[in-house]
Amino acid sequence: MSTVRVIGAGLAGCEAAWQLAQGGLEVALYEMKPAKMTPAHHSPGFAELVCSNSLRGDRLENAVGLLKEELRRCGSLILACADATRVEAGGALAVDRDGFSRLVTEKIRSHPAIRIFEEEVTEISVGPVIVATGPLTSDGLSGAIQNYFGGAEYLRFFDAAAPLVSAASIDMDLAWLASRYDRGTADYVNCAMDREQYLAFVDALKTAEEAPVHGFEDKLVFEGCMPVEVMARRGVDTLRYGPLKPVGLRDPRTGREPYAVVQLRRDNAAGSVYNLVGFQTHLKFPEQKRVFSMIPALRNAEFVRYGVMHRNTFLNSPQLLDRYYADRRDPLVAFAGQMTGVEGYVESTASGFLCAKAMAAKVLGRPLPDFSRETAIGALAWYISGGSVGEFQPMNVNFGILEPLGHRVKGKANRNLAIANRALERIDAVIQTENEKGALS
Repeated sequence: MSTVRVIGAGLAGCEAAWQLAQGGLEVALYEMKPAKMTPAHHSPGFAELVCSNSLRGDRLENAVGLLKEELRRCGSLILACADATRVEAGGALAVDRDGFSRLVTEKIRSHPAIRIFEEEVTEISVGPVIVATGPLTSDGLSGAIQNYFGGAEYLRFFDAAAPLVSAASIDMDLAWLASRYDRGTADYVNCAMDREQYLAFVDALKTAEEAPVHGFEDKLVFEGCMPVEVMARRGVDTLRYGPLKPVGLRDPRTGREPYAVVQLRRDNAAGSVYNLVGFQTHLKFPEQKRVFSMIPALRNAEFVRYGVMHRNTFLNSPQLLDRYYADRRDPLVAFAGQMTGVEGYVESTASGFLCAKAMAAKVLGRPLPDFSRETAIGALAWYISGGSVGEFQPMNVNFGILEPLGHRVKGKANRNLAIANRALERIDAVIQTENEKGALS
């Protein structure tokens, strides 16, 4: 029986290893933690969520909600573990960060077809191999990948994580529990700011001392994880129209919509730790304490973990990879996760899933699975393999990259739902076809 090497035990790597093993192949999974850690990692466990604990929206009218449902139907390990460890977050799927990683780790370690090697890999071997080391790829392997592609240049951007505070230290006399527009249950702690408090906060953000990050420039920050201090420098109201928008929230003390609202989302199942939603930052730790304590309800906040910034690295995938995330020159060498240019936890999972399904088909001599651009899984692969226009940049899943309907549907939500329903029909058809071939578990 052939053995497939999977390098990296993040979300993409764990999903890939699971799908390969469930498909009847032996898997050698390599992970450099805990022997070697990066500044952004805190846990020795697999599938560690470095930034937010949210997998974002869970409604079919939302593209990432569609992608999650596709993965659920396809038997995704990551989605099953996320659903099992979810914490309430309105219309979003958020997870207990530690519980999620622990469950994924237990599933992977207990699978009889997966062998774990706790060591750093510093070369690209002959296939079959899937490289899923993520945007935090070690310098040794990063150099090996560059050499493998003949010196092809990486594109780089910077990513940031939000701080965490203890629930007990939040002043609930100045905050309240609610979800925006009362969707779901009252899952967020909402911290109001009046105009004077907000303006003082923005001024403090703009002048706060930042931690030195080699090569950092505001223009190199990925829009989806932009530090709050960078947003503050873009204009006085940027934060009020971004993570601090008060729309859909009413302060029960006044009965009115506040000038600005900082939302906190539960970070663990016990509800003892909360993260500041949208508060990615690379301010120095003492500055984070000083500035974020200006938020009235956080004036005595205990910071369990401060925010950090790290360099993300990804491939120029349209030139290098095909629609199965494989090297165009060698179909038995493939890449998965954020290093391919898909952006986000669920997107990384989807790349690991499709990459593994295709690799299993190649190794076992079966036809490749047909995930078309009418599905979210297929559309992401299409985007990174040449469907982008202009300079290639990381991309979250969105309805704009899926195949258009070809007929008019009135209303954006109705149109998106129609696209989603078509996608799920295609997914069900793929599952049935692959089951008949014996390719899907």
